[in-house]
Amino acid sequence: MEQEHFFQCPYCWEEISMILDSSVRQQTYIEDCEVCCNPIEITPTFEAGEIIAFEAKSIEQ
Repeated sequence: MEQEHFFQCPYCWEEISMILDSSVRQQTYIEDCEVCCNPIEITPTFEAGEIIAFEAKSIEQ
């Protein structure tokens, strides 16, 4: 099941949204910001199909 989640980009601070797959309990992947195109490490966690934790962080050191 897919659901849209809104959050703030860790680079440009714009509010963006992504479609997340709630059928996988926890996942980590890289997705580019739709505004500034910088790569963001996305880590959502789901329980019973609902998002219970979400982290979006810069992958640059």
